[in-house]
Amino acid sequence: MLLRPLLPLAALLLSACAYTPVQKPVAGDDFRGNELGQSSANRMANLAMRDNLASLQTLLEKLYKRNPREWRKTGAADYPAAMRQVMAAIRNNAPLPALTGQRSISAMSAAFEPGFGGDRAGALIYGMGSMLVDAYGGRTELFLVHGLDAQQLANASHNLEVAAWMLNNRQISGAPVLLSNEIGSVRNLSFEREFGKMMARLDLLAELSDEKLRRSAIDFGQSLIAGPFLQFLPVSAAAQAAAP
Repeated sequence: MLLRPLLPLAALLLSACAYTPVQKPVAGDDFRGNELGQSSANRMANLAMRDNLASLQTLLEKLYKRNPREWRKTGAADYPAAMRQVMAAIRNNAPLPALTGQRSISAMSAAFEPGFGGDRAGALIYGMGSMLVDAYGGRTELFLVHGLDAQQLANASHNLEVAAWMLNNRQISGAPVLLSNEIGSVRNLSFEREFGKMMARLDLLAELSDEKLRRSAIDFGQSLIAGPFLQFLPVSAAAQAAAP
């Protein structure tokens, strides 16, 4: 009888122990019919592209906020409008007018050239984004008929590392080409974190793509070995009597 008043408290404590704190909610996408034409590897690559494009958009917003003179060069009404122009060009695999046909590593290099008079932030992000699209064969979504080249993915990851270094170190007349990370009384390394996420996704995809044929052979071998163990066996006396 003395324990009865404590039961609600015990139940509350147990439920608290079972609760898992959520800092970064994980929510899958809704099902789409075109996913029937995608393998698990395709889906993983598509998720990596989706997240890398989100990282690029985050970087572009940060660059425009720290370097407002850049988005003003585009003639856009505000920096969100300038961002939409750049991201739309990446997603649609279309040229960015200010770059006169330059894309990928050529656009990335142009962003740091002393004589470049255009939007440096937009050029850098567009260059990185169009490079990722090129590594995916000119698309942002893969299906069963598409594949990835491991070396191209690894090269793209290396190029992002170079871009991150240039963003931190390249100067013109003693001033940074673009303000980004800051180490002082208040440390701001958020740019580095986004670059790191993108490189990690590409490196993982490169590893998976490199062992694609090896995994196919292993899966085939496993099916042969497991075949004899995947047969139905009789469980009744009548079935045993009927068996030859």
